[in-house]
Amino acid sequence: MTGQKDIPGASAGPSRENIAYIRQMLAELAQVARREKVDMLTYLLEMAFTEASDLLAARSEAGKVEGNQSARMAVKPSGKI
Repeated sequence: MTGQKDIPGASAGPSRENIAYIRQMLAELAQVARREKVDMLTYLLEMAFTEASDLLAARSEAGKVEGNQSARMAVKPSGKI
């Protein structure tokens, strides 16, 4: 595999469009695997699909932090209840 530094115009991370494309392909591959009754491969493709979905959701939420919404930062509990 080639690294991103080898690809002209490649950004530091995968673009939203590329992740969406990968997610779409994973869904199609999972359907094929399910029809072929290869359970482990189906499971792995579904897990990869879930990961791609989570990445897309995180990227969507990253630019939408307003008001009282969480910025997804770890907070040390005070220990007081």
